[in-house]
Amino acid sequence: MNTENLKIQIKTFFGLEQILAEEIKKLGGKNVEIKNRAVNCEGDIGFLYKINYSARTALKILVPVFEFKAFNQHQFYNKLSAIAWEEYMDVDQSFAIDSTVNSETFKHSQFVTLKMKDAIVDYFQDKFKKRPNVETRNPDIKFHLHIDRELVTVSLDSSGDPLFKRGYRKEQGEAPINEVLASGMLQLAGWDGKGNFLDPMCGSGTLLVEAAMIAMDLPAQTFRRGFAFQNWNNYDGELFAKIREVRINRVKEFTGKIIGYDIDARMLNAARVNIEAAEMEDVIEVRKQNFFDSKKELFPLLMVFNPPYDERISINDNDFYKKIGDTFKTSYPNTLAWLISSDLEAVKKIGLRPSRKIKLFNGKLETRFLQYEMYEGTKKLHKLEDNK
Repeated sequence: MNTENLKIQIKTFFGLEQILAEEIKKLGGKNVEIKNRAVNCEGDIGFLYKINYSARTALKILVPVFEFKAFNQHQFYNKLSAIAWEEYMDVDQSFAIDSTVNSETFKHSQFVTLKMKDAIVDYFQDKFKKRPNVETRNPDIKFHLHIDRELVTVSLDSSGDPLFKRGYRKEQGEAPINEVLASGMLQLAGWDGKGNFLDPMCGSGTLLVEAAMIAMDLPAQTFRRGFAFQNWNNYDGELFAKIREVRINRVKEFTGKIIGYDIDARMLNAARVNIEAAEMEDVIEVRKQNFFDSKKELFPLLMVFNPPYDERISINDNDFYKKIGDTFKTSYPNTLAWLISSDLEAVKKIGLRPSRKIKLFNGKLETRFLQYEMYEGTKKLHKLEDNK
C-alpha cells in the first residue's frame, strides 16, 4: 500500500456531509469531495491517523485497496483469490468483513461476505498451509466489501469500532443521541465554544460532553482505546504518538459555561457518570431543573436539545411542545435555540416559525433539526407567528 497518497472514504450520517467536509479540509485533506453519507479525500498515512483521532463527524474511515468488476460468483471468488492478502494481514491475525451490496447479480450481503471469507482463508491455506481466524467481535483486521452492480471495491477499515464509540459513555438513556450526530448538530448550530451552552433536557449528557470537547478543541477520540490501523503491518507508532501529542497540545481553556437540566434523577446520575469519564466535571454542570420553570441565566446563550421520547418521560406531544414554545417566548429572550424531533406535527405547537430546518436521521428515524430565534419584546414574536 502506498502510504504517501492514500485515497480515503469517510462515512457519516445523512445531513452531516458538508460539516464533515469542512472538518477534513481543516485537518489537511486534499481533493475533498462530498458524496451521499460520505466524503472522499486524499492524504498520507499520518493524515489517516489524524482524522481517525480528531474528526468529530466521521463514523468510519475506509482505505480502498482493490477494485474490479465481477459478473458472477465464480469471477468474484477468483478475483478475490488473486489478491496478495499477506500485504494487508498476517496469517496469525484475525479478520472480519462487513458488506454493503447494491446489485442484481449479488443480492445477499451475507453470501458475498462468506465468499470473500472463503477466498481469504483458502489463499492463506494454499500459500502458507495455515488458516487465519475469522473474529466478528474484535478482529485484528477489518475489511469492508462494497458491491455496486458489477463493481466490487475492497477496503481496509482503518477505524475498527465505529467512531461514535468515543470511550466516555458509560451510561445511556432509553433514546440517546449518537455522539457523531450530537457533534454534527452542535456544529450545524454554530457552536464554537464562544459564549455559553444549555441543554435543557440533557438525558445522559452526550450533547454536553460533545459541546465541551468542541469548546476545548479536545480531539474526538481522546478517550478511545484503539483503532484498527494499529494492527496494520505498516503501522508507525512513533508517528501516531507525535500526532496525538500535537493535537492534545492544541487543547484550550474554556471560559464560558456548559449546563444541562433534566427532571429525571436517574438520567442526571447517568450524565454525571459520563461527564466524569470524560474528565469534564470542572467544565460541565448538570442540575435537576424543569425547563418549563426555568429562566435565562447565561448571556450570550446557545441552546441545543433532543426533547425526550414517550419511552423516557410520559408526555402529551401537543401540550409538551406548546410548553416548549411558551418557555422560549417568556423566559429566553434573545436566545438561539435548536431542537431535533421526528414528530413534525407536534413541533407546530411550539408556536414559532423555525428560521432553519435541516433533515437528519436519528438512527433510522427521519427527523428535523429546527432553529428558533427568540427576540425580546412581543412585537417580533407576534410577527413570527403571523407569518406562519
